[in-house]
Amino acid sequence: LMRAVWRMATASLRYRFIDIGANLTDPMYQGIYHGKSYHPPDLDAVLQRSYESDVQKIIITSGTLTDCREALSLSQNDDHLFCTVGVHPTRSGEFENTPGVSPDEYMDQLLQIAVENRHKIVCIGECGLDYDRLHFCDKQTQLKYFEKQLMLTEKTKLPLFLHCRNAFSDFIDILRRNKSLIESCGVVHSFDGSLEQVKSYLEFGLYIGINGCSLKTEENLKVIKEIPSDKILLETDAPWCEIRPTHASSKFVTTHFLSKKKERWENGVSVKSRNEPRSILQVLEVVSSIKGIERHELAQQIYKNTCKLFNFEN
Repeated sequence: LMRAVWRMATASLRYRFIDIGANLTDPMYQGIYHGKSYHPPDLDAVLQRSYESDVQKIIITSGTLTDCREALSLSQNDDHLFCTVGVHPTRSGEFENTPGVSPDEYMDQLLQIAVENRHKIVCIGECGLDYDRLHFCDKQTQLKYFEKQLMLTEKTKLPLFLHCRNAFSDFIDILRRNKSLIESCGVVHSFDGSLEQVKSYLEFGLYIGINGCSLKTEENLKVIKEIPSDKILLETDAPWCEIRPTHASSKFVTTHFLSKKKERWENGVSVKSRNEPRSILQVLEVVSSIKGIERHELAQQIYKNTCKLFNFEN
């Protein structure tokens, strides 16, 4: 009976979403794909659609110093937008290859941005290890600057926004070795690992970030089902990581958005294969279905989790 009453009460409720990771500085939102312009910039329309779809906050993911500055600029006049500050593992070479800036100066500039913009910078990242894309940055450079960036979380007390691809052993080893520096813990974003990895992350105190790339296979779904609801965060990783028809999760998606190919762009319509923050609803639909938890109930728990980690007002 109580469940039935809950369902009736929540039927007309709005969701409260926080997309913990969206790459809003990506050129696709300026209409540029692989260096070629296909349509006018439409980020404002993308954001408006998201806000109308119950997305209350979006954390813009940064991967370099330049990204950080762009994301900060984008967020300054929009109360919905916040940022990360840090260097993506595949871009770790920037510490040593930025003209006129030493690695220490590069790190100091990251720290300065975080310290001077506490109203907008809510976490350190996106940092970690990515052994699937060593052609962008070698392993030793990644290892060196992942560990060094943990100094940023020590000094700011901000949580970590973490990236791990095919590098679990080294990744968890670095975190464990530096546990004393990581007061505010963090989230492993775009998680697609095993149940054993989940257990290690939970033991460490980390949250698990789920997007379309976390939900591709039946094995992925089995793992996600076992993650406690109070440790789940949702994200889109837009413009990447959409849920595609070929994904095991697609059968659980009930909300679909009209989209057109970039060549046939139309104002107010989503671009096919370019993800948007509003599709966080689809991620919720999948996670809710595989965990067998009513959507509003799960969304409320995840909103609470997110506010707790990033120190947002609940």
